[in-house]
Amino acid sequence: MPGIGSPPKSILIIRLSAIGDVIMASGLIPALRAAYPDARIAWLTESTNSDLLRHNPRLDQVFLWPRGRWRQLRRERRYRELWREARGLVGALRAERFEWVIDLQGLIKSGIWAWLSRGRRRVGLGSREGSQFLMTEIADRRVNDVRIGKEYRKLAETLTGRADTFALDIAVSDDDRKGAKELLESTGVIGKYAVICPFTTRPQKHWFDERWAELAARLAGERRLAVVMLGGPADKARAESIAAQTPGLVDLAGRTNLGQCAAVVEKAKLLIGVDTGLTHLGIALSVPTVAIFGSTRPYLDTGRPTARVLYEPLDCSPCRRRPTCGGTFDCMKAHTVESVLTAIETLESIGEHKGE
Repeated sequence: MPGIGSPPKSILIIRLSAIGDVIMASGLIPALRAAYPDARIAWLTESTNSDLLRHNPRLDQVFLWPRGRWRQLRRERRYRELWREARGLVGALRAERFEWVIDLQGLIKSGIWAWLSRGRRRVGLGSREGSQFLMTEIADRRVNDVRIGKEYRKLAETLTGRADTFALDIAVSDDDRKGAKELLESTGVIGKYAVICPFTTRPQKHWFDERWAELAARLAGERRLAVVMLGGPADKARAESIAAQTPGLVDLAGRTNLGQCAAVVEKAKLLIGVDTGLTHLGIALSVPTVAIFGSTRPYLDTGRPTARVLYEPLDCSPCRRRPTCGGTFDCMKAHTVESVLTAIETLESIGEHKGE
């Protein structure tokens, strides 16, 4: 694809979902801002991700696609209201006269938004599903790199000519900090605490409930840390199961919005999670983090000295969406509570060496 070209006056980034990819793609924000300090930079995402982006001082604007609301309007046959809102969002995008539109999702739903924006240069990252025909350029998503955000990192380098300015960039608001503090205090968490993030959308990425329970108990007993469990509303049943095995575990699954969740993570002494957006969030916010990977391995190099990936590859891994183990998930069984605690000790020794 063509390189840098003329410096753009306005740029629209499109990454509609999911939480983890929005976090890893956020590294484009400082990269583009450093290369084009005078450009107007905006982002289009689904409303559910707004808290990850709307407080970022390096973004000039965040456009929100209320996908859930529009789906409800369609179900209720409120077509006139739906048309009015859709026309308003399209009009707002076109009014910006974006010179560059960067579709990081590469799907037809994101490609249509890129095309509707009328951006002069439309760059699609691994565009497929027909969205490739709506782009003016396609960037290859396949990148041989073990660093976090590898495909977004490569695209940033291509668009800016620099390889040193990509860094995950999530900003937390003071209001969310206040709300998180009040919530933690209401559950008895006053001092130092660790965060565990056990939940994903795919069972093959899960660690085991009994190991989470043992880990939480040992963090509380051996390190005198309160342990806070985070997750979304869909995770509440499994969260309750883990909490039932772990007296004293603070279960906040489904009790925070995404901004408050980020604020809880930001102040944590430690975070342990599987391949889920909240684990990537810990790395983005420079929280000491242990990532437990098995069927997926999005990265090995976190870019942070105080973040560690645990990954024990088998012949079948990473299997991603096609596990062949019959539900035994041996790649995740390889990670014991002891191996996680050893990784935590390594992070603590790094922190002590740095005087933290």
